[in-house]
Amino acid sequence: MSTTTLKVIALIAMAFDHIGFFIPGTPEWFRWIGRIAVPIFIFTLVIGFQYTSNRRSYLTRLYLFSLGMAFINLLINYIFRGLSIEDLTTNFFAPLFLIALILTLLEKRQTKLVLYFCIWQVVTFILSVFLADVIGFPNFNTPVANGHIWGSILGNIVLVEGGPLPIVMGVLLYKVLNSKINIVMVYALFSIGFFCASYKWGHLINGWNTLVFAFPSFQWMMIASLPLILLYNNKKGAGMKYFFYIFYPVHIIILYVIGYYLTGPSTFITE
Repeated sequence: MSTTTLKVIALIAMAFDHIGFFIPGTPEWFRWIGRIAVPIFIFTLVIGFQYTSNRRSYLTRLYLFSLGMAFINLLINYIFRGLSIEDLTTNFFAPLFLIALILTLLEKRQTKLVLYFCIWQVVTFILSVFLADVIGFPNFNTPVANGHIWGSILGNIVLVEGGPLPIVMGVLLYKVLNSKINIVMVYALFSIGFFCASYKWGHLINGWNTLVFAFPSFQWMMIASLPLILLYNNKKGAGMKYFFYIFYPVHIIILYVIGYYLTGPSTFITE
């Protein structure tokens, strides 16, 4: 399979997942299908990072779309503010950007750059928590929702959709990209880890700790993406780069609004 084919499969799975998330009454297996989307998108990201001829442009594009999605979330949340529905925090551009940024820093092999990045993470986390929890800005329904906005804008690995674990998985995946056995091991390790974490500590996951364990109890089903990833044939395919970038925010806005009008002033499922 080419990267384009993999992205189309991931896009369809993501659409199922978000229909299950935003639209009331949809069966839970819609969310199960969606588990394969994130691993495939991360895989195609590291493939794209490896082969892109202009990494600065690649990083800039990812960050600008992440920033744009953050402001879309901000706008939607203000429009529906006070209507008792779940705040919109969906922005997977942010962790994809951070994966590419970390890979760029690691490839430069300059310790000071990694140190600067670590300092930036600590500073932005403290600043974001202060703004989100202490000041309560931008004053959404929960401090966690506030934190997600700042995490996307400032590029903090803890305060983005999915938390730090998908970012770690993406970095590890890049390091083993040329070995299918090691790819299997990375995906198996994270799938088993998600299952064990959910089984052992799932009842403790609430509030701010959802930033680290930001996944549903069935996240381990991501292992189903592995056979598809192993069919990758080292070909780019048709491309359609900007189609994927544009489809993401557009379909989220549409589903969010449909979900609101179907449920009225109620709360979306948070898993």
